[in-house]
Amino acid sequence: MKSINELNKLTEKIIGCAIEVHRQLGPGLLEIIYEKALCIEL
Repeated sequence: MKSINELNKLTEKIIGCAIEVHRQLGPGLLEIIYEKALCIEL
């Protein structure tokens, strides 16, 4: 089982990637586009 610290680091990375995708693409696109972009970013 992962420690809380490891989970927090992983969560921080995921949220950071999601923010970067939104920053680059902006609002108003279909969810599938954000999903694919997030997969690439991760």
